[in-house]
Amino acid sequence: MPGTHDTITTVLGFDYGARRIGVAVGNALTGSARALEVIANGAPGPDWTRVAGLVREWRPQALLVGLPLTMAGEEQSNSAAARAFAAQLGERCKLTATLVDERLSSVEAAQRFAQRRAGGAAKRKHAQALDSIAAEVIVEQWLRDSGFQ
Repeated sequence: MPGTHDTITTVLGFDYGARRIGVAVGNALTGSARALEVIANGAPGPDWTRVAGLVREWRPQALLVGLPLTMAGEEQSNSAAARAFAAQLGERCKLTATLVDERLSSVEAAQRFAQRRAGGAAKRKHAQALDSIAAEVIVEQWLRDSGFQ
């Protein structure tokens, strides 16, 4: 685990995808997270300028990247890409990027998005926000598993 309970207050979490990367911020003091935004990704790679801007803005002590696994816990086709992104992220930001098992994060994100839509907090056209909500789920899971909640 990067840092200790005494040194971690803010974490940034990333839900890596081939076209979009969802980003969320987490607060270790409150054990909570919130979706921030979605960053473009594609053939030239992630929008590293935007990633750097978020790191400067939030000053996290830890970076988290969702690791897609099968329900059996095995690597799948996009696991290697998420691992490569985590390695680049850590190197560029000079922080350890911790991989977090993201099984079921997409299901949870879809449920949260549906609840937010039902409550008027989101609209169907905001569906790409699912990626940042998935990052929120990843951060909350890591906070819980690490004893911050």
